[in-house]
This record gives sequence, C-alpha cells and structure tokens, in this order.
Amino acid sequence: MGKIGILGGTFNPIHNGHIMLADYCKSELGLEKVILIPTYTPPHKSAEGLVDSFHRINMCKIAVSEYDGFEVSDIETKRMGKSYSFETLTSLKELYPNDELYLIVGADMFLTLDKWKNPGVIFSKATIAAVPRELSDYSELFEFYNSRLKPMGAKAVILPKPVLQVSSSYIRANIENPDMILPLISRNVYRYIINNNLYRK
Repeated sequence: MGKIGILGGTFNPIHNGHIMLADYCKSELGLEKVILIPTYTPPHKSAEGLVDSFHRINMCKIAVSEYDGFEVSDIETKRMGKSYSFETLTSLKELYPNDELYLIVGADMFLTLDKWKNPGVIFSKATIAAVPRELSDYSELFEFYNSRLKPMGAKAVILPKPVLQVSSSYIRANIENPDMILPLISRNVYRYIINNNLYRK
C-alpha cells in the first residue's frame, strides 16, 4: 500500500509555489508520487482569465518534467464542467484502491472544506494534507480541524512549515516583465507562455 498526493488547482499558470508545495508534502509525508490535476472550471472562484485546459495541462507537464515522482492528470478536464473534489477522489480511489490518497490543500482551502460539495465523500476517500500560509496559521488550522472537520469524519495532517506564496494573478499581470516573474516560474513554462501568446492583453 502506497501513498499518493493529489494537488488540484487551476494552474493558471503553474508556478514555483505549486511545485514547492507538492514537493514539501511529498517529502514530509513519504508520498510515492504527487498527481497534479488541473481543473476544468473551478467551483470556488471566478474563472475569468482562465486559459484553455490544453495549455494548462501542457504547462504542468513542462513544470514537473524536471522532478521525479510527479504526474499530471487530465481526469477533471476530460470530465468538463465544474470540477468537484469528491468526484475526482471517487474516480482516483477506483484507480488506486490499495493506496492511501492525500488531498493537498493550502490554509485558505482547508478552512472552507466543511462547505465543499459532499465533504463526507472527500473525507472517506482521502486524508487531508494542509499547509499553513504563515507559521502563525498552524494553531488556527489545528483548532478548525479538531472543532469542525474531525467531527465530520475527516482525517488530516497539518504540516508545520509554510512554503513560498506565489500569486498566479501576479504572474499573469506581469507576463511582459520576465525579470519580475522568472524567479517565480519555470523558465520553460515562461517560454511556453510567450510562444503560445498566453495572458497577453
């Protein structure tokens, strides 16, 4: 029985913060691999400025090609429509019935899990791996888990350290300024963005 991390998101575009989050969880939790899953349409936020899933999947594949133990799945983009975690985890559990799944989320998402669609299904399929934005977030996350999520049947691991915070919207807004964003994004992903004329106004 292995451990598999699941990291979903718009990845619009994927940046070093996503990679560091996945790599940190992989190392801390002893995951065999992490699967990145770009959403088709996110249920929790506006899809304004969202480039086609074809490009977002390609950017993810480029970004993870330099790392061992990372995969990219099109399970949500093939399904189309809004991407709900309970559906994705149900499908993944069928693919990996003997493995333990870990749903990787940041602090903001963790604190809304009780309001996600069919949270009980999510909690039955995966352990939640939460990462704080700042060191001071840890106690808030732990309290929320104990008071709200654990009574709902959730299992969670709250990791102690934050990782690099990067905003995809900042990258999109500064796509014409490589000196500002190249420290935050893979050079090969940036080259793909420019070659395909993405995020240009």
